Amino acid sequence: MTFENSLAYARACDANDALHAFRSEFHFPQHDGRDVLYFTGNSLGLQPKGAAEALKQELDDWARFGVEGHFRAKHPWYSYHEELTPSLARLVGALPEEVVAMNQLTSNLHFLMVSFYRPTGKRRKILTEQRPFPSDTYAFASQIAFHGGDPDADLVEVQPRPGEHTLCTEDIVAKINELGDTLALVCFGGVNFYTGQAFDMAAITRAAHAVGATAGFDLAHAAGNLHLQLHDWNVDFACWCSYKYLNSGPGSVAGAFVHQRHLGKHLPLFAGWWGHDKGERFKMERTFKPMPTAEAWQVSNAPVFSMAVHRAALQLFDRAGIAHLRAKSEQLTGYLAFIITGVEKVTGTHLEVITPKDPAQRGCQLSILAHGHGKALFNRITERGVVADWREPNVIRLAPVPLYNSFEDVYRFGEILTECLSASH
Repeated sequence: MTFENSLAYARACDANDALHAFRSEFHFPQHDGRDVLYFTGNSLGLQPKGAAEALKQELDDWARFGVEGHFRAKHPWYSYHEELTPSLARLVGALPEEVVAMNQLTSNLHFLMVSFYRPTGKRRKILTEQRPFPSDTYAFASQIAFHGGDPDADLVEVQPRPGEHTLCTEDIVAKINELGDTLALVCFGGVNFYTGQAFDMAAITRAAHAVGATAGFDLAHAAGNLHLQLHDWNVDFACWCSYKYLNSGPGSVAGAFVHQRHLGKHLPLFAGWWGHDKGERFKMERTFKPMPTAEAWQVSNAPVFSMAVHRAALQLFDRAGIAHLRAKSEQLTGYLAFIITGVEKVTGTHLEVITPKDPAQRGCQLSILAHGHGKALFNRITERGVVADWREPNVIRLAPVPLYNSFEDVYRFGEILTECLSASH
């Protein structure tokens, strides 16, 4: 589409945006008496206004029923996670039996690798992208060491080509083919936290399976951001958090996906009583009988308070529809890229966007290298009411989230960026 750098144009886009009303359903931090320009949904999403009521419901039921709230609460705690399942399945493109809300992100990654990283013989290596989120690197290395391997030898990272910041799918596939029968697991972030690059998860999965490896993904920056189709892509497993694009609060409950073909196959896993057959759970028997769904990977009962907020947030996604959100996201992030290019021309500043230009290879986030400015520029825009995100050594991350950001937000950011760069000369 053809963009214009004007307030009138931005407001016209907002007036024609079918999702614009969702903005009013979130709390915005304030700066000088007005909403901040909040572009950090890729780090912590805004609070839905329905969160307090959802949480209060559980607090009231706890006060009223005590332990009997497990069965008598408005949303019975015993089966609380089940209320989230249909929404999660729609969100990540899965069958209901393939998903479960549980634990935290890195915990889930570890629990899933117990089942899907099974090094044997020379098939021991894990392949990931260069510089995944550090928690993933720690998890991979510790799993390799736990199995008696050498992380320096068995953890392999695909590097960008010289002079480039992001990866080519053909290079990832080539590395998978090169490692061949030494490769046990391919595990990438769905979207790289630093560059904002969205990977071709279907192609990576096909390549991994072709050499006999399993394929999993950390979807921390992809869930609620991309239009995912995990079941159709034949992904073996995935996990994600809910506090970024899913707006469910700091440290809120995470999610996990296990493909249907693995369910009920008695894979090795770390068992806990909430993964036991729910029809027999309270018999308290000694032998573990796993649920025939992704719920088998649960080890503990539901963290109801965080799930209450998560449920309220997921209801917003159900109403908006991930396909509609993704369509708006492509326009909104495209507008941000256009505005940044305009600022670059006006100020003569080299603002290098290291995120791919192709909308199919990115989500909401754009990562910017402001050559010659760095963190000083980040500090200046922060003082003007822009809530962005700094990542060492030199990247400013901006994520216009379609559920609550507007085209006017993006336009006003361009004004502030221009003023801050002009004042620094």
